[in-house]
Amino acid sequence: MGEVRGVVMAGGEGSRLRPLTSHRPKPLVPVLNRPIMGHVIDLLRQHGVTDITCTLHYLAEEIQARFGDGSEWGVRTRYCLEPTPLGTAGSVRQAADWLREGTFIIASGDALTDCDLTAALAFHREKGSLVTLVLKRVPDPLEFGIVITDDEGRIERFLEKPGWSEVFSDTVNTGIYIMEGEVLDRMEPDRPYDWSKDIFPQLLAEGAPMYGYIMDGYWTDVGTLQQYMEAQRDALAGALKVVHPGEEIRPGVWVGEGTVIDPQAVIEAPVVIGRNCRLKAGVTVGPYTCLGDNVLTEEGARIENSVVWDACYIGLDVEVTGAILAHRVTAKRGAVIGEEVVVGDRCLIDVGANLRPRVKLWPDKVVDRGSTVTMSIVQGNRWRGSLFRELGVAGLSNIEATPEFATRLGLAFGSTLREHARIAVSRDSSRSSRMLKRSLTGALLSSGCDVIDLHGEPLPVTRLFTAQTRIAGAVNVRKLPGNRRMSLFEFLEADGGYVARTQERKIEAAFYREEFRRIDPDELGVVDSASGARELYRREFMERVAPRGHNRRPKIVVDFGYSSVVSILPNLLAELGYEVISLNLQNEARLAPRSYEEIQDHLLRLGQIVGALDSDLGILLTHEGERIHLVDDYGLPITGNTLFAAMCLLVCRAEASPKIAMSVTAPARLESLLAAEGAEVTRTRATGRDLIDAAARSPLSFLGDESGGFIWPPFHPGFDGMFAAAQIVEMMLQADVRLSELIRSLPEFHLVYGQVQCPWDSKGTVMRKLAESSREGLSVELTDGIKIYDDVGWVLVLPDSFEPVVHVYAESPSIEESQARLDACRTRLESWIEA
Repeated sequence: MGEVRGVVMAGGEGSRLRPLTSHRPKPLVPVLNRPIMGHVIDLLRQHGVTDITCTLHYLAEEIQARFGDGSEWGVRTRYCLEPTPLGTAGSVRQAADWLREGTFIIASGDALTDCDLTAALAFHREKGSLVTLVLKRVPDPLEFGIVITDDEGRIERFLEKPGWSEVFSDTVNTGIYIMEGEVLDRMEPDRPYDWSKDIFPQLLAEGAPMYGYIMDGYWTDVGTLQQYMEAQRDALAGALKVVHPGEEIRPGVWVGEGTVIDPQAVIEAPVVIGRNCRLKAGVTVGPYTCLGDNVLTEEGARIENSVVWDACYIGLDVEVTGAILAHRVTAKRGAVIGEEVVVGDRCLIDVGANLRPRVKLWPDKVVDRGSTVTMSIVQGNRWRGSLFRELGVAGLSNIEATPEFATRLGLAFGSTLREHARIAVSRDSSRSSRMLKRSLTGALLSSGCDVIDLHGEPLPVTRLFTAQTRIAGAVNVRKLPGNRRMSLFEFLEADGGYVARTQERKIEAAFYREEFRRIDPDELGVVDSASGARELYRREFMERVAPRGHNRRPKIVVDFGYSSVVSILPNLLAELGYEVISLNLQNEARLAPRSYEEIQDHLLRLGQIVGALDSDLGILLTHEGERIHLVDDYGLPITGNTLFAAMCLLVCRAEASPKIAMSVTAPARLESLLAAEGAEVTRTRATGRDLIDAAARSPLSFLGDESGGFIWPPFHPGFDGMFAAAQIVEMMLQADVRLSELIRSLPEFHLVYGQVQCPWDSKGTVMRKLAESSREGLSVELTDGIKIYDDVGWVLVLPDSFEPVVHVYAESPSIEESQARLDACRTRLESWIEA
């Protein structure tokens, strides 16, 4: 009887499955992490059909690339391409030379079934049929072609997609046909034909032997998003008998190779989890959930009744319920994705965003932080509106901040500079920073810049080197302070400060438009190592921190915080003659304290050691050597505005009439204290970036904030914990005062802080109403936000630039009164937001 061949019809666009099919043909949409067409080929192979012809039209190259010659699937495949649509029958007619001599089975590449094709083929041969239609009884036949047969199975009548008034049977055409090759002779080549509209009515009129085989088992046409979700659910439940990928580690739970599941993760069957996934502690997955390959889920995430495709990132405490997430979707901390939501390829759902039920996002969309989306988003830009944040460009390590991203960013930066501009590049010791720095360096070279490799030097060294050598600028790559999951690219000017906002906009424009300069291969940039950067820092450091008229050898305990300062600071402290007890003297970024809790834990242990060893003070360095935290000679932690006030007071005693800058959030009582000490005090905007900008562009003696960041502009215009550590020891020795005595001399600061959740579209209204309500009888300052003074205190309301939040600060003569002011202000803001 000869070999039975197969035909898979895979030319459909799948428009009703958009946005899933916006950039992929419908047969490649995955069910249980396998393309629908892959399940069809599996079924044919299981029933002995291994010579398969695929008819293609929409995104044909995608299907050819996925299935190749078929060897990976255990079959032989060939392809017939339709330059223009030829219909369901005309497309098969193109393969007549391969199909004419024998029997062939036609199956749809976008329908799922576990039909017994062997039994259907036996029925076909038993009846001597020219064409056999595989039929299925369904409860709702309106979307399908209805077929009626006689008692022998011979087809008597059929109707394509009837209305209810035309329904005469619940038996429908599944699109699976068994045919003899001679059927193809009824068609002319390169003309459009449809089986149901043209060929089958002709055969019926001729009285040709045409039969209907009513199948048992499962069949569905995956024509809509609802049918797609039902097919996934049926496959997970076992109603559809298809191959489940991976190993069944317990009943109803299949897990792919290389996947790591934390013991504290909860998996509720039925679930399929792909290869190389990571499920962290506290994650809940299932029931009726399928995760693709390379999916990363963070602590506290919950995914149920959902389909998540390959390479997605599900962040901390994200909730996904009854949704579909397509390829490489990123859902960041606290996002909520509701029932029947469909998210297209490469979309970014930012922190705290809420996608309401039935919303659809087309590919490459960005949902801003804290946004609530109630309507589908079809149009829009691929990239977020602002690439730069406070300190630079930040993204989730190896999720958003990838080698590809770093390459684009490096090309954009390099393209805004002159050819062979010299750029220093440095990093922290984390693996992600090493990876990103290499990609960034290659991109800078490609754009024609020369790179000075500072390797793993601390950021203060990079700033000083850039400022002293007057090169074109620098880029530092490190973990975002306070968040070990995020990577940060910091772009520096020739003076060591951050690049100006105008330059940031130029970089953003080049990045978004991909306006990248390409250099002749003979003119590519070169890489040099900056072997003298550390010595330059040491020389400048020692010139400014020479011992000042004392003979004491202070005893200090230094927690180096596993940061890169271990390569330089111990030698500097030894050269100054200090007796140093060193802690955590390894350069290991993954162990560095970043969160508030981690820093407090380090300070507790530091205080215990200082007290036990009767030391003068303890110093903890954080943020890759940018910031410090202290414990006094009694082992008590000195942080926040108390530490800032102590530093300011020592500066006043070491220098006549110093010019000191602080942010608008610093206590007014501190400003009064410093004025009495002879200091000239100026205010800046609230962020650390604003302090650095002021240091780079104003003649100041000292700047600082409540987070342990201190700047001496004559040295360089950036936070420098190494320099600050030596300065505080020298200034204490010069003033002949112990840190505990200095702290006791300070007034109490009754400054309190809170925040109000505020949607982006409410911020302008809230600030307008606050300004209007503050016009009469009150003093108002607009340096940053709205700061309202009365006779005894002040309240500052400051909208966050990157979060859906409004910050509120208040200061009064007592902590109780400050808290009352804060609470009253928050209540008023919340009433405006809710109005």
